[in-house]
Order: sequence, then structure tokens, then C-alpha cells
Amino acid sequence: MSENPLDIYKEFDPEIIKCYENLEKSTYAEGALSLKIKLLIAMAIDAEHGTVPGATALGKRALKAGATKEEIVDALRVAYQIGGNRALFTSALVLQNLFSGAQPQR
Repeated sequence: MSENPLDIYKEFDPEIIKCYENLEKSTYAEGALSLKIKLLIAMAIDAEHGTVPGATALGKRALKAGATKEEIVDALRVAYQIGGNRALFTSALVLQNLFSGAQPQR
């Protein structure tokens, strides 16, 4: 099974994948905000929504884009302030996934 759950659309609706990829490319292009900042924002939004796999994936991308552990923690703090305890528990799992070296949590 593919790591990307959207890969099934390549078989059933390839046009939707093209739309998604175009939006993804334009969203994460360098602009007024750096790629790193955009990824930190997206990670915080996913954490606020309780989406551990998405927030973890975005956190990994943010780290590759130059984010520090402290920036990850700070962005997740914002998610907690906006989203409350759900975001706090999601953020804890994201931190474990990014920094503990243990098996990723969902």
C-alpha cells in the first residue's frame, strides 16, 4: 500500500490529482512567506484539527525546510491556544513522531 492515501486517485480520477498538485505547488512556492513558515502554519492547522499524520508529515517537511525544534514547538503552542486540548494531545503525538525516534503514532 502506498504511503500517500491520495495515490488511489491516480487510478480513479487522475484529473483531481493534477488539481491537487497544482494547488500544492502554488501554495508552497516561495512568496511573501517562506516555505518554512508556510509549512509551520499548515502543521499547526492540522494539529488544531486533530490530524496527527498530516501534522507529522508537515512537521517533517518544515524541518527539511530549515525549521528548528523550537519553531515546531512554538507553532504547536499556537495550535493549542486556538484548538484547546484536542490540539494539545495531537501536538504531543506530533512531537513524539518528529523527535522521539519511536514508532510514529496516529
